[in-house]
Amino acid sequence: MQQEREQEPVTLSEMVPLGQLAADLEGNGELERLDLEARGPRIHRAARFRDRGGYSDAFIEEFPVPLPRNARASDETPLVDGSGSVLKYQNFSVVMCRPRRLPFYVACNIDGAKSRRITRDTDVWFHDARIDLQHQIGEALYADNDLDRGHLVRREDPVWGPRAQTANDDTFHFTNCAPQHKGMNQKTWLGLEDYILQNARVHDLAACVLTGPVFRDDDLEYRGVQIPKEYWKLVAIRTQGRRSVTAYMISQAGLIRDLEFVFGKYKTYQVSVKRIEELTQLNFGKLRNYDGFSTEESATHEALRQEIAAWTDVRV
Repeated sequence: MQQEREQEPVTLSEMVPLGQLAADLEGNGELERLDLEARGPRIHRAARFRDRGGYSDAFIEEFPVPLPRNARASDETPLVDGSGSVLKYQNFSVVMCRPRRLPFYVACNIDGAKSRRITRDTDVWFHDARIDLQHQIGEALYADNDLDRGHLVRREDPVWGPRAQTANDDTFHFTNCAPQHKGMNQKTWLGLEDYILQNARVHDLAACVLTGPVFRDDDLEYRGVQIPKEYWKLVAIRTQGRRSVTAYMISQAGLIRDLEFVFGKYKTYQVSVKRIEELTQLNFGKLRNYDGFSTEESATHEALRQEIAAWTDVRV
């Protein structure tokens, strides 16, 4: 029997960083996948987006829906090429918040008449090199917990026209992502998004949808990220010959206990555009004139909030 040869003690200089070891294994074809971002973040370079037109504020005939004015514009994340702060994708745009590393808001055009259904493949998320990577939250936040990478521009919404597949793929960027508990992302909020998209398809509507988080100073911190407790959505359409703007919020009371989330019940409300402006410091200008909730609040000086138990409760 061959006697085992005792190994000499390992010195510090012989120890190899896991990142280097993984790269060596991958190069030898011995490693198929690494968890999280051990290979480094997946990045799409600026050249990929050269032909993207982004969100159009003239998308609805005779109803301009511009991007909001931002009282916190100094906190918008600048593009590295110095061309502003609007990230343009296929049929939608994103404006990021530098301190929070999440979107201030996203804006999407939906064309119900040209909408296409594309099967969802395995989710692979990318960073966008048009802004500094340090201003984007990546995979580490979402590992081993109940947080979803919540699409702010829903994957199906911009998927229309001859470049529907491009729009689908563009939604899988961390710039279009915010941490949402799976109970919210997969149930209540998804139901509202289904309602909007299905109505656009059935009635061949053109719609403009803007979405974002509510940033509060007391948002709970988890893994170095403040998690928004509330999200808002604004929908602009022309229906029955008139302009209509509706606004929604989803809210939940939550806390972090032992670095895990315990959430209360999510509820969805129809609210006024005016209320969203107060919470976000975004200014939607004339859009509030086409929202009956806002005009009623201006007349009565009383806040309106209607819980949505079923989509028949929505008022347009």
